[in-house]
Amino acid sequence: MTEQSNSDDPSTSQDKVSAESDQGQPLIDHLIELRTRILHSIFSITIIFLPLFYFANDIYTYVSGPLRALLPPGTTMIATEVASPFLTPFKLTLVLSIFIAMPYILHQLWSFIAPGLYRGEKRIALPLLVSSILLFYAGIGFAFYIVFPLVFGFFTSVAPDGVTIMTDINRYLDFVLKLFFAFGLAFEIPIATVLLVWTGATNVDNLRKKRPYVIVGCFVLGMLLTPPDVISQILLAIPMWLLFEAGILFSLMVQNRKAIETGE
Repeated sequence: MTEQSNSDDPSTSQDKVSAESDQGQPLIDHLIELRTRILHSIFSITIIFLPLFYFANDIYTYVSGPLRALLPPGTTMIATEVASPFLTPFKLTLVLSIFIAMPYILHQLWSFIAPGLYRGEKRIALPLLVSSILLFYAGIGFAFYIVFPLVFGFFTSVAPDGVTIMTDINRYLDFVLKLFFAFGLAFEIPIATVLLVWTGATNVDNLRKKRPYVIVGCFVLGMLLTPPDVISQILLAIPMWLLFEAGILFSLMVQNRKAIETGE
């Protein structure tokens, strides 16, 4: 009689319905939270972009400085398209806003995935996240302050006689952004190396054995990611190799710590 009364109890059926709805609720909550994080990221980019756009021409003047400083006297950059004087600084300012907002964007990503991580995973994931941001910025700074003067100096010095160097502002921006992304991603090699060792996909000994292949791969990637000149390829390949060596050192620390925690 008790079992029958429980089965016929309206409150029991309501509890079952609410339990079933609770099972489907977490997915909806995650999707709503993901949408909120994305909107916050877009809003942060917009907030940064609006005041920066007032200085869009000044920002482009600063970014084009490494090339303009090496142009022959009496020459200047040109705009071959009607909308280039407006769209090119606009595009540069938008990309710069994304770069500046990247820590906040990654913070939103971290806040979304952190609840699903274990304590040990959080302990190593957060430093890797912060390091990836700093290394990406370091790669951009290395490209702008070291690579650009050498590359542009080479290009302007090998121009044939009678050829006036007058670079289009849009083509220059595409060239610069390509190198920014190439060097920014290349400087993430230590993070990728540590992640491979931490997840157990490989170990430090295997990485050391594959060092010759990695060196060749660095020069191949330098050839694919940079413009077709030897200087920029070498200036990308050598830092990639050195960063790989730094990644091995950090991976060794992570591997030893993981072995201590697991008691191996």
